[in-house]
Amino acid sequence: MSSSVLQVFNTLSRSTTEFVPINSKKVGMYACGPTVYGFAHIGNLRTYLFVDVLKRVLLLNGYQVDHVMNITDVGHLVSDGDTGEDKMEKGSRAMNQSAWKIATFFEKAFFDDMEKLNISMPSTVCRATDHIQEQIDFILDLESKGFTYKTDDGIYFDTEKQPEYGQLARLDKAGLVAGIRVDMANKKNVTDFALWKFSGNKKRQMEWTSPWGIGFPGWHIECSAMAEKYLGKQFDIHIGGEDHIPVHHTNEIAQCHAKNGHVQANYWMHGYFLNLNKEKISKSGTSMLLSGLDERGFEPLDYRYLTLTSHYRSQLSFTWEGLAGAKKALHRLRVKMNESPTGGVIDEDFKQQFIDKVNNDLNMPQALALVWKVLDSSISEADKRATIQFFDTVFGLDVDKLPEVTIPNSVYELATQRVALKQAGDYQQADKLREQVLAMGYQINDTHAGEIVITPV
Repeated sequence: MSSSVLQVFNTLSRSTTEFVPINSKKVGMYACGPTVYGFAHIGNLRTYLFVDVLKRVLLLNGYQVDHVMNITDVGHLVSDGDTGEDKMEKGSRAMNQSAWKIATFFEKAFFDDMEKLNISMPSTVCRATDHIQEQIDFILDLESKGFTYKTDDGIYFDTEKQPEYGQLARLDKAGLVAGIRVDMANKKNVTDFALWKFSGNKKRQMEWTSPWGIGFPGWHIECSAMAEKYLGKQFDIHIGGEDHIPVHHTNEIAQCHAKNGHVQANYWMHGYFLNLNKEKISKSGTSMLLSGLDERGFEPLDYRYLTLTSHYRSQLSFTWEGLAGAKKALHRLRVKMNESPTGGVIDEDFKQQFIDKVNNDLNMPQALALVWKVLDSSISEADKRATIQFFDTVFGLDVDKLPEVTIPNSVYELATQRVALKQAGDYQQADKLREQVLAMGYQINDTHAGEIVITPV
């Protein structure tokens, strides 16, 4: 097999295989979108950067991409076991705003972050609250086929009716039953999941009438119903974060197979977590927002560069030193690009090497390393610029952007504090502040005249 043929890792088969779409020219791709009850942190955003890179590689290979992404604005409970509060209701109470209002606010904030990171917009954005009837119709179909049952709190999918349930996650159903420690909520089986939840006596802001009673849809049914509406009963790629494997995507596969007799997507792809201090950032209690990076002197594309240094199927350990290194590398690359003349042509040998690397299951670290080989090569400076511009159609780093030299206020404040510490004779703490500034990508230089000069490293 030629190395220029696109190959991807399919979680369903646990193997890297050639990508063969249903339609030779067009790819249908469904990406699980955000639950809009709060700001997306940089760990969440890593998944959407992975989706964007995949989309850019598909475009590079000549495919049209029909990219559908949902907005979960109802039905995502705080527990994967179908217990607890709806995240939208919880967010509404915390902010003292209506669930509808916070959904609009945080959806806009999410798309603002997408724009800052050069993540292209999906072809279709679909909100769960706009597709209640499609979800009801889907459940009715499952009901007619005998896959549902009713409890006092909702309509559930009976996983015992599906012997192949859990194939995606390689679930040990017997082990789950033996180790169960959660409230079963009148479910027949531990792996059963809610398709429709009843409001009960508690008045909700988001609820609808249904053939079973007033309530709201489950999280998993939303994606399956909307994906089918916009991409059909079978499409090419279903994509999301690694946390979707054991529950969300497993349940999507189950309900679609029950309804249509086959798995919904041919390729299931998952991006891995961002780690902070060896913990999943999404579970660490630390909320690191894109705006927080800006406050420390980093631009969003510094973070995009950092994510490219690690394969999407590898957990990326986040450190401020690592982000500073990414900032320095991107700054150096932009300086080199702006020093080079325009009018060159793409070097065909480097172009093929690049395609080979990105087609090898999106090997961005190797593709990024190729940038520096180009810069160190003997081809003309103009051709170097043209070649790296071609690479950037996948990287999305704005390599032609003029390098910024504005020093953030936070760096100046630390430098001022350092001066005061030195004057007080606390050289140890002063050195620590200097190292902190260095981690942010800036160097404090003390001149013989007593002046402080701050420069990017």
